Amino acid sequence: MGMTMTQKILAAHAGLDKVEAGQLILADLDLVMGNDITAPMAIQEFKRMGAKNVFDRKKVVLVPDHFTPNKDIKSAEQCRVIREFADEMDIENYFEIGQMGIEHALLPEKGLVVPGDVVIGADSHTCTYGALGAFSTGVGSTDMAAGMATGQAWFKVPEAIKFVLKGRPGKWVSGKDVILHIIGMIGVDGALYRSMEYSGEGLGSLSMDDRFTMANMAIEAGAKNGIFEVDDITLEYVKEHSDKEYKVYKADDDAEYKEVYHIDLSSITPAVAFPHLPENVRTFDQIEEIPIQQVVIGSCTNGRLGDLRIAAQILKGHKVNPRVRAIVIPATQKIYLQAMREGLLEIFVEAGAVVSTPTCGPCLGGHMGVLAKGERAVSTTNRNFVGRMGHPESEVYLASPAVAAASAITGKISSPEEVMK
Repeated sequence: MGMTMTQKILAAHAGLDKVEAGQLILADLDLVMGNDITAPMAIQEFKRMGAKNVFDRKKVVLVPDHFTPNKDIKSAEQCRVIREFADEMDIENYFEIGQMGIEHALLPEKGLVVPGDVVIGADSHTCTYGALGAFSTGVGSTDMAAGMATGQAWFKVPEAIKFVLKGRPGKWVSGKDVILHIIGMIGVDGALYRSMEYSGEGLGSLSMDDRFTMANMAIEAGAKNGIFEVDDITLEYVKEHSDKEYKVYKADDDAEYKEVYHIDLSSITPAVAFPHLPENVRTFDQIEEIPIQQVVIGSCTNGRLGDLRIAAQILKGHKVNPRVRAIVIPATQKIYLQAMREGLLEIFVEAGAVVSTPTCGPCLGGHMGVLAKGERAVSTTNRNFVGRMGHPESEVYLASPAVAAASAITGKISSPEEVMK
């Protein structure tokens, strides 16, 4: 029996000719990443194990992005710990205010991840980099500490689910709608510790931004990782952003999959995940009038330039409903600058939205948009658990940038078509 994309990458990094689902392996790492929440604990464990140096100062990445700019004394202390560690270890890839970005948008933009890599990050949405044909997955702070010290990590080789995509998405349908459709179909545990592997001619109609969004939310289906077959779109992105060597792995024709799903992208419509699970997905023929108080457009899921362009296209010439707080967060400094040059930020401000520095902020109820009791938000983020964005009696509705922008205008959960008639 042949191997999947994920299994081939893991076998190569373990120095093995072949691996099978369920096998325990020790694999070499191309990148180890942490942020201002998880890295301080990893640094503590790194020192406790007696490590003196990181395995490779170019392959450890530290990105303070969750509570930065520092929202309080505790977050300032967290960032001080990793700042001093980065200086002590002479870590090359340390990105803070002025150079920072939301980690999962920043690393691909900086060219730090390429096809065929194995990446661990002490953040569950590290699976984002699978959009580039890499194996990337979230780990705990202890595993991050061991990875920083040794350059290796233990993995149980995952089973795989194959998603064969065909057709083209319709107007206002993005990667966010596709992944919400998939999670609504298989459930939040439908890919538990499995690899979600995407292929098919439909890939050609998905931008890199779409793919990053879909890979990012693999964890919302319980997956170990999400990964896309590498094509010309991938390689064009890689050549533009990175000078690292890469290797393309393709699944064998006789690779074994736990399930295979065939999805026609043309059949997917804009959707919203209702509280309090990403699988609680509804299309607009199932949604009645629901007033909202906040809209967030940003995050590691949907804060990229393509996302901002879509939101600006809808907001241009309109005003944010006076009962809604609309918050736009470009995912990196580079995206912020390009959005400014294209006039997107002006559109947001003139519409009545605010534009934030790159930060995870409101996604995890940190800052820059925490919800009060009873409030509802439409958000382009990735999780809508109880209390995720603030008060436990608030509600988060997950949607695409197009739906979020339309909802900001109407003051209720709305489809783009409702505004762009």
